[in-house]
Amino acid sequence: MLSSDGSTFYYNQVGLNASDITKSIATYSESITAAGPTLAFGTSHYYDPATGTALGVVRAAREAGKKCAVFADETRPWLQGARLTAWELLQDGIPVTLLPDVAAASLLGSGRIGCVVVGADRIARNGDTANKVGTYPLALAAQASSVPFYVAAPTSTIDLRARSGSEIPIEQRSPLEVTHLAGARIAAEGVEVYNPAFDVTPARYISAIVTERGVARAPFEQSLPTLET
Repeated sequence: MLSSDGSTFYYNQVGLNASDITKSIATYSESITAAGPTLAFGTSHYYDPATGTALGVVRAAREAGKKCAVFADETRPWLQGARLTAWELLQDGIPVTLLPDVAAASLLGSGRIGCVVVGADRIARNGDTANKVGTYPLALAAQASSVPFYVAAPTSTIDLRARSGSEIPIEQRSPLEVTHLAGARIAAEGVEVYNPAFDVTPARYISAIVTERGVARAPFEQSLPTLET
């Protein structure tokens, strides 16, 4: 059953498996994007820099007969976008254009992108969202270009115990991931490396958080807890 109080949608269903979750997330994403003046699937491109549930949004849109194309960034330093996201989309017959991470801001500023959809590893009570490093600058670029920025993730990523993103620990990855490529050193000997696995996007840059149980919008401190009940 689908209902709305004007700001948050609720989907009353239990026993969802992973496939059901991505389809439910896709359903809610379709609802919020169809409502926007520039976000119709038939006229806008879909920019997806992450794997996982966010790809379910695109798949469901295509299954519903909507026309959408995807721009996927390469996702350094492990190149998940180039090696996994692009491959998955091509296997599904979905048009995808691969771009360097550093080209995302200019693409968003070109007016060709209808919205950004990313996944999440952990979401704090206030809506701050931890995801693959590089997500935060995408949110900044999206806001600068007036492009809506959505997080699509299962409710299992919501951590109401974390009051804000400052309480989410960020893993530092091996320097070798940056200084070496295919086992060969490409950086100068002795250089220091800053290589976080994740970054935290402040809630103020997030248009909505889409889950299998509904859509949360600001103020997230009020809307996110309703999705866990």
